[in-house]
Amino acid sequence: MTIRTFAIAPALLAAALALSACSNSEAPADHAEATEHAAPTSSSAGLPEGNIAAGEKLANTKGEATGQSCIDCHGANGNAPIDPTYPKLGNQYADYLAHALQEYRNGNREHALMSSQAKTLTDQQIADLSVWFSSREGELVTLHGAHD
Repeated sequence: MTIRTFAIAPALLAAALALSACSNSEAPADHAEATEHAAPTSSSAGLPEGNIAAGEKLANTKGEATGQSCIDCHGANGNAPIDPTYPKLGNQYADYLAHALQEYRNGNREHALMSSQAKTLTDQQIADLSVWFSSREGELVTLHGAHD
């Protein structure tokens, strides 16, 4: 077993050195400048970092497409939808909410109200709404511990 370990070690070392040589720690000046001003990402959706206060304000703003705000349909804090088929948004994962809004905006997910409501949202607005609803107290029911 010891002989195999010694035989594999040089190969692993060579692979590690080759990978480290591929990464360039000094980015070109124009690249460094571009990333310096880029918005930080906070989700797998590649959106800018969301702002909770901006999300709250936007959630209470009436949309031009429907004349409704997010809370008009989903309830205060996203936990009291006016229709039982509408989802509760409070304490939902921000990445999930962002992805759903992007899909409505891009036409890959359809709903009579949400498609038109999300169509004009910017990436920043989607990020803001997502983190605000995610930060709310949740009323989602899970099966955690149901079989204990």
